[in-house]
Amino acid sequence: MYVPAFSMKQRITMMANKYEIIGTNPDGTDGPLLAFAQQKRMAFKEEVTFYSDDTKSQPVFSFKARKRIDLGSGYDVFDANQQPIGWFKKEFGKSLLRSSWQLSSAGLESDGTERNPTIAIVRRVWDFIPVVGEIPLPFIFHFDFTDRATGQPVLSVERKMSVRDRYRVSVPDPRLDFRVAAAMTVALDALQSR
Repeated sequence: MYVPAFSMKQRITMMANKYEIIGTNPDGTDGPLLAFAQQKRMAFKEEVTFYSDDTKSQPVFSFKARKRIDLGSGYDVFDANQQPIGWFKKEFGKSLLRSSWQLSSAGLESDGTERNPTIAIVRRVWDFIPVVGEIPLPFIFHFDFTDRATGQPVLSVERKMSVRDRYRVSVPDPRLDFRVAAAMTVALDALQSR
């Protein structure tokens, strides 16, 4: 299942983060709702289910942590029948200065990093400054994923400046399953600070 471009909008509620995955029309405007996801806060074993719409009546794919509260364990992406279709993992050691991820889908192996190393460092310093670090600041960060074998672009996730978190996603590699790309995009928002 290939979708070359989509966006993600976040809705924040008291008990959960909710995400709308929206198709992008050829002219760049928002298209139809492709999936709706909900992430429960403070779960011991992270699991996010994507539904066909916000009624949550029809699950279409999901991702789940392999282990409980393990920074390097990884997450598996499943189709509607709970068959694995890909995985992703934060590279904890590399992420100390600049967040880095591994992403895999149907034999495609890719690596992703924050595009701007300066923003990556400023985000980390901001969190350690007493009082100042308590002020939520919506840092604009972008991630680029490239094919490990060829270095060609696979996925680009760009956070846009807005009141709610909003991301524009480009998928130049047709081998990357939309469901895996959407799961990775939600993970970048929901799991980035872990």
